[in-house]
Amino acid sequence: MLIALGATAQDKDFICYRGALTNAFTRFTQEKKGCVAFLGGSITEMKGWREMVQADLRRRFPDTEFQFIDAGIASLGSTPHAFRFEHDVLEQGTPDLLFLEAAVNDATNGFPAELQIKSMEGIIRHALTVNPLMDIVMMHFEFFPVYARGEVPATILNHEQVAEHYGITSLHLAQEIAHRIDSGELTWATFGGVHPAPLGHTYYAAAIGKVFDHTLQQLDATAVRRPHALPKPLDAKSFTKGKQIPVSAAKKLKSFVVDEDFNPNDGLETRRQFVHIPVLCADEAGASLSLTFKGTAIGIFCESGPQTGVISYTIDNGPRRTLDTFTDWSNQLYLPFIYMLDSNLRPGRHKLRLQVEEGDRTKLQIVYFAVNGK
Repeated sequence: MLIALGATAQDKDFICYRGALTNAFTRFTQEKKGCVAFLGGSITEMKGWREMVQADLRRRFPDTEFQFIDAGIASLGSTPHAFRFEHDVLEQGTPDLLFLEAAVNDATNGFPAELQIKSMEGIIRHALTVNPLMDIVMMHFEFFPVYARGEVPATILNHEQVAEHYGITSLHLAQEIAHRIDSGELTWATFGGVHPAPLGHTYYAAAIGKVFDHTLQQLDATAVRRPHALPKPLDAKSFTKGKQIPVSAAKKLKSFVVDEDFNPNDGLETRRQFVHIPVLCADEAGASLSLTFKGTAIGIFCESGPQTGVISYTIDNGPRRTLDTFTDWSNQLYLPFIYMLDSNLRPGRHKLRLQVEEGDRTKLQIVYFAVNGK
């Protein structure tokens, strides 16, 4: 459970222990090999706690050969994580230990509770299906003002449903920092704000170090790795088989072209992972495409820039729906953003038809299609 508000930060662990990382640490110790992945947003991507944790693991296991998979990308939350997990993590290696965070961007980007649970559960089930021995740590960053009001953020409660169901240890780092600020140990400025200063990252790394200490206290030379249980899913259509479908799969293209080296170069900010890559682009109303896919969910992962517009679409000749792909940040940034067009389809084969609508903004840049299924 979360630490009760009002407790002093100095003598409390803001950690929900649901088991230990004994599978991973047993492999590190006995086989002298280990793969550790870090999946998250900007706080995971930036230099800080991630490098500190990697250094801590090398210190604790000096004879172990580690592979570290750095899969943090700014602005992305659990839904894009679920669909890029295969490409950005599993295709690089099979983790023994996975660090996972998404609460901040799930809230900032306005993803509904249903998608938060489908996505977080999808990542965990996908991970444990590939490697039932994988240990997972869930982390909750930021949200300090919410805790200061005596509340628990709704996004964290959603993620905690999944963590509890699967026995995943979680670190309530935002709550810890809120208590340290309230006790006068820190200020928001010295911590570093939304994207922590080096001092702030040391607090995050220290909390993870406590989880490592907790595991080592339970580890012995005869330890045997045991598969994690895979209970009945919370949502039968969670994104357990999330994957990226390349834009080359789109058919019947009208006024769409693939820019093989996408780089808007108009002075607006971009994310480094989303330039100099193939992007399916349209810049006029009436541009259209179709995509046949197999699965229970379909989405488009876009670069939502200043001229990105409204689309209409149908699935299996169903009702026509519309969606504005412009975001609150599109005037300043080509924001990598995933739009789930439907996440509750019947299992099987489906056809998407999509068109750019008339309006002041008529561009669309698709990086890939997101499909939950085979």
